[in-house]
Order: sequence, then C-alpha cells, then structure tokens
Amino acid sequence: MPGIKDIAQIAGVSPSTVSNALNGRANCSEVTRNKILKICRELDYQPNEAAKALKNGTARTILFIFSDFDRKFYLEVIHGISDYVYSRGYDLIICSGKSAEKFMSGLYTCGAIVQDITCPDSLLIKKAENGFPLVLLDRVLGQRGIKSVVVGNYQAERELVSGLVDKGFRHFAFLSGPESDDTRQRFRGFRDVLREHDIVFKSEDHYTGDFRENSGRQAARLIMLSENMPQVLVCANDTMAIGAIEAFKENNIRVPEDIAVCGFDDREMSEVYGLTTVSIPYYEIGYLAAQDLIEMIDGGCNYDTFTVNARVQWRNSTQKAILGKTKEHNR
Repeated sequence: MPGIKDIAQIAGVSPSTVSNALNGRANCSEVTRNKILKICRELDYQPNEAAKALKNGTARTILFIFSDFDRKFYLEVIHGISDYVYSRGYDLIICSGKSAEKFMSGLYTCGAIVQDITCPDSLLIKKAENGFPLVLLDRVLGQRGIKSVVVGNYQAERELVSGLVDKGFRHFAFLSGPESDDTRQRFRGFRDVLREHDIVFKSEDHYTGDFRENSGRQAARLIMLSENMPQVLVCANDTMAIGAIEAFKENNIRVPEDIAVCGFDDREMSEVYGLTTVSIPYYEIGYLAAQDLIEMIDGGCNYDTFTVNARVQWRNSTQKAILGKTKEHNR
C-alpha cells in the first residue's frame, strides 16, 4: 500500500501538504488538493485519516452499486438498504457500475453493497484486500473481507420446474439471462429436475436473452417458427417472460392454452399478467445486506454466505390441462 510519502513524491509536494489536502485544511490550494486526491484514487490509497474517521463515527456513508439496465428492479432492495442505513445514522450513495470504482474508497465511503454483474471480481477482491468492506448480492467469491447475501436460485427453480412436471409438462424451453451466478443456478436447477424425470431437453429449445423485455419477445418469435412448439417456456426472469407473452399475444398464440410461460423475480407487473414466477424478498435482502455491512465496518461480522429462501408463486400462465399432449411428447 502506498503511503503519504509516496503520494507526496508523485505530486511533487511535501508530506505535510498531502496531509493538509486529505484533512481539508485551508492552507492547501484547491488545485493542489484536487491533484493529490486524483493520485490517491489512482493508487487506491486508503488514508489513515479515513480509518480514524470511521472509528470516530464521523465518516458514515454506505455505497450501493447496481447495474443500470433496469432501475425499477432495485427499488425494493434500495428501500431495505436505506431503512437500515438511515436507522443507524449513516448516509447512502447510489451509483451504477461505471462510476463505482471511484466511490469504493475511504475518501468517499466506508463500505459498499454490490449488485452489478458487470463489476469485475478482480476489482472487488482488490478492494477487500485493501480493507474496504463489501457485501455482494449477485455472486459468491469466498474472499475474506467480502460477505455474500444471495437468493437460493437453484432450490427455487427446482421447486418451480418440479411443479410443472407434476402438472404434466414434458416439452420445455428455457430462456437464459446474461452470464451470471443467478442465471447459472437457475438453469442448473431446471436441467437437474428434467434429468431426474428422464425428460429430454434439446439444445434448440435453449434460448439466450439479456433480462430485458425485448429479448423475451425475440425468443418468442423464434419459438413460433418451430414446427414443434414447446409446451412451456421457462424464463430466467419476469421481464423476459412478459416480453414473450406480449409477442405470443400479438400473434394469436394463447397463454396458457397454446403455451405456458413462467418467470423468476415476481416483478410488480407479474401479477397483472397472471405470471407464474418465483417471489424473492428484495426488501429483506437489502435490509440484511446493510445490516451485515455495518457489522463488518464495526468489526463484528462473519463472512459466511447467507442464502435467502424464495418461493414459487403459481398463477394462471401455467394453469392448463395437457394430459392429452403428454403421450405425444413422450414418444
């Protein structure tokens, strides 16, 4: 880790000038202060002054980093985070991945909650090794200094697909999201249940989306070109499932009479569409993450992964009798 003398040498000033800049003293010009702070950010310098401020309770700002592809997705998480953070007298900064690294520093914040799959593992590990507390909501890294609070995606997807099999479904399609722990766990749960029931899953029935509605529409269009449409489309999130339902409706394909559709997340619009999905307690996840992060800042948190249970919400989009088709799909 660089020290004040290293910063002073690079900036061409004395160590006392660096100290004055970091402490916001008036005897340092704004130009010099900005120059020194820029060097500190580039070197990921964690000043002792910041550590003292944390210990004395004077620097109390939490950072939440999220992907900016769908901001509505995070409102409940933010609500949970903010309720706990503010109850403990901390402030909250929210940013997207593009500006995350700048704020992951003792110069600005005292810890971060991360829910952004575009934020690289290497950056998170580097910050944790430099003593910056982190709670991750989108992956498990097994790194000291990093706590993970994640959804039990695998078990929830198993419960969903097992229920579909019990209803008589035998021909499945799956719409994945972008590469992430969530997507991998959901697809693994899906495949494991089909294998356990000796149900063949063909590669041509596996589609890839980006968690946005338009990719659900596109997958539905491709499905409609098939000579043998699947009985049910299992989507890795609700937004893509809603896009698929809209595309089917526009082409007079009935849901669930002609094809069943289900998602994952239980978004606000899911109930309007009668979408079978997996309900995730996002508010509680945000609250728990904030609680764990502040415990880490206080030095009292363990780093064991905490898995949050999710439950299947059965609705009309998968309610249909298909007993007459079961034999056909088992041939």
